[in-house]
Amino acid sequence: MLVSPDTSLVRPEKMRPCCPNFSTKVWKSIQEVAQSATANEPKIYSMLDDIVLSRTSLGNAVAVRLARRLSRRDMGRDELEPLFRTLFKQNPLIVESMAADLLAIVERDAACHNALEPLLFFKGFHALATYRIAHQLWLEGRYLLALFFQSVGSEVFGVDIHPAAQIGCGILLDHGTGFVVGETAIIENDVSMLHEVTLGGTGKEKGGARHPIVRSGVLIGAGAKVLGRVEIGECAKIAASSVVLDNVRPHTTVAGVPAVEVGSSGSDSPAMCMQQRLCDE
Repeated sequence: MLVSPDTSLVRPEKMRPCCPNFSTKVWKSIQEVAQSATANEPKIYSMLDDIVLSRTSLGNAVAVRLARRLSRRDMGRDELEPLFRTLFKQNPLIVESMAADLLAIVERDAACHNALEPLLFFKGFHALATYRIAHQLWLEGRYLLALFFQSVGSEVFGVDIHPAAQIGCGILLDHGTGFVVGETAIIENDVSMLHEVTLGGTGKEKGGARHPIVRSGVLIGAGAKVLGRVEIGECAKIAASSVVLDNVRPHTTVAGVPAVEVGSSGSDSPAMCMQQRLCDE
């Protein structure tokens, strides 16, 4: 059964980029770093030239990078790149969302020094960008092609996001390996999630809303499983390896199997500060 995204519980202001043309600023910073890198590391000049230096926009650069990574016998780079470029041109908010994702990585990942690094190498970003393409195709009714990119993205990046899921911008998917999102899940803006997080269902029921809602500002620790149509309140924190089966109140921390409330989230936005402690200290 093909299920169209349910917008009844989506807050539009928490799902779309709020700064038009933000991608232009991010792109300028990426170009500056790439130009400096060519002098310091000439062995990767060819890659930098292909992806960044010879391109005119962030959308074009992402199209090239994903085409290089997702290319295969079924669909080669010569087909993928123009498909991605066309989608980005027709839907510029996709590129703005990707720019917000890049900034989220730079601001929240201590191992990232600039936006060029995730554009080139971070599979969490690549997986999210692939999802954004698949989601747009899903919205256009191109279900098989959307599922194709879900499948290829899962194979290449170890990240499985259903194209019908609804994900906002400014998302940090740290490491990404083993990350799974179900068909009717909703993730708002400015959420941080680590590897092996699952936003899944609780059984084999079909149709209807059966996956979690994650409100803005939430931090979900590595290995946490959030199952069923539960709502994770704004700026809540889920401890690593927890299993969440019930709603989580805003600005609280839950931990355990099954997860229980253990205190406040200790921050106005856990997603931003990335503090993994369970309680205030």
